[in-house]
Amino acid sequence: MKEIRKHYHEAIAEIDREVLKMGAHVEESVGKAMSALVNQDTSLAEQVLAGDEVINRFEQQIQDRLTVLIATEQPVAGELRHIITSLKVISQLERMGDHSVHIAKAAVKIAQEKFIKSLIDLPKMAEYGMKMVHEVLTAFSDRDKDKAISVAQLDDRIDELHNQVWRELLTYMMADVSTINQATTLLFVSRWLERFGDHATNISEWVVYDSTGEHIELNL
Repeated sequence: MKEIRKHYHEAIAEIDREVLKMGAHVEESVGKAMSALVNQDTSLAEQVLAGDEVINRFEQQIQDRLTVLIATEQPVAGELRHIITSLKVISQLERMGDHSVHIAKAAVKIAQEKFIKSLIDLPKMAEYGMKMVHEVLTAFSDRDKDKAISVAQLDDRIDELHNQVWRELLTYMMADVSTINQATTLLFVSRWLERFGDHATNISEWVVYDSTGEHIELNL
């Protein structure tokens, strides 16, 4: 029995490392997408679009490995909670990767346009998003519910910036109709970054579940 459980724990540890690798790709993806937008770099944006397949493949492969573990190892209690959490985490990461793709496409769309305003708050939102991904996955790896809860609090910063961006861009659109197309694109970017933070918060909630067995809602 000890040998069987040893095999299970080794398999889980390896899968956890794959989850962290997937998270690193997501973190890199949103960073590149924002850099592509700010610097109007279409080649970098194309890298983000191409890299989305890597993130999707991570999700599929991890799902398959976890499914096999459930079928062959019959995990119980905390073991099963961790598998459920892992499945939820990779689903959230995949969606975050999709938001990075949306931002990259927006970067391509307005790459030839002069910005109607300096892009200051959007990069800040992306920085907070990357920080959240990095830290919440550390919490996932360490089964650290307290760290997960503290990470979720960063989402408030993203929400505040999101609201500020919306107010500013709406003001531009009302003052000059010629800004509407670009402003609308930037509004969508802000929305995708806001959702990015929400997904990181969802991961925080699942890390808490993994550690305690309790479902909580963070950042209401």
